[in-house]
Amino acid sequence: MLEVRGIDAFYGEVQVLRDLSLSVNAGEVLCMLGRNGAGKTTTLKAIMGLVRPRSGAVVLDGTDLSRLPAHEVPRHGVAYVPQGRRLFAELTVAENLEIGLMARHKDRDTLDRTLALFPVLKERMKQRSGTLSGGEQQMLAMARALCLEPKVLLLDEPTEGLMPSMIATIRDSVSQLRDQGVAVILVEQRVDAVLPVADRVAFVENGRVRDTVDVETLRGDLSLVHKYVGVGH
Repeated sequence: MLEVRGIDAFYGEVQVLRDLSLSVNAGEVLCMLGRNGAGKTTTLKAIMGLVRPRSGAVVLDGTDLSRLPAHEVPRHGVAYVPQGRRLFAELTVAENLEIGLMARHKDRDTLDRTLALFPVLKERMKQRSGTLSGGEQQMLAMARALCLEPKVLLLDEPTEGLMPSMIATIRDSVSQLRDQGVAVILVEQRVDAVLPVADRVAFVENGRVRDTVDVETLRGDLSLVHKYVGVGH
């Protein structure tokens, strides 16, 4: 479905991604694990066209996204929830969601299906998003992305700084999206946030995917976690 084929990416003259390749299928959750600076976030930005690969390709259902301007990528069915959420703080919950709907010309039915995943947002529609709790802001960021009805959802550390109950809500929503056939690429730092929801795990080091394993293999042997992330995770 989505294939990242041997991309090289730079910030200025500093190379961050080196011949990085990965793939994710419909109805699958692929987690990217690795230390800070390994290239995980840059991979998501490269998929979205926010960082332009100098070589390689990002292909979704036969379309080379890496040849498109960044604003065209969401229209092909890729949604991105960046680290830090990037909500429009002065706009209401409803207004933030409306922006998501406009990106792919979706309607009220799409909004209703999205809000079914995050019922608490129904009670906050007129509230400014900047006044929500951290967990509610993360739900809104995900809901806004889902208003695109994406084929692929990119999540950059969605559980960072959240209380356990909110982490469980986010995790449950990811599982439901997988069951609905959405492909999810999840960037995380903590293996305990990954094991309950991922199907496969890609370990990233120095801008490359070094190993990819299914989650059941990882449950039985955490040596790769210790190698690429650290003993404390």
